[in-house]
Amino acid sequence: MSDMLSPLIMQLGLGGLGGFFFGYLLKKVLKFAIIIGVLSFILVYFVYESSIQINYSQLITKIGDYATPVWTMVSPIVSQIPALGSLAVGVVLGFTKS
Repeated sequence: MSDMLSPLIMQLGLGGLGGFFFGYLLKKVLKFAIIIGVLSFILVYFVYESSIQINYSQLITKIGDYATPVWTMVSPIVSQIPALGSLAVGVVLGFTKS
């Protein structure tokens, strides 16, 4: 029983601790994301007013170039389903910490 319980506790503990730090980091990054969002709305306004033009085919190509490495990093995380529950709890706790 102890042989089964020890890895489970370690996995849940690391997931919770990692989630806590991720939630805290997420809260700090969201403040920066607001600035990026405002700049995006300004960019959309300039496109709407025809002040600037966007090459959509090149934009889609660049998004595809960045999406592949991101999926390569995310797919191993998805395989760790048992730790995701404790990670989510840690994210909530870290996000709510002032």
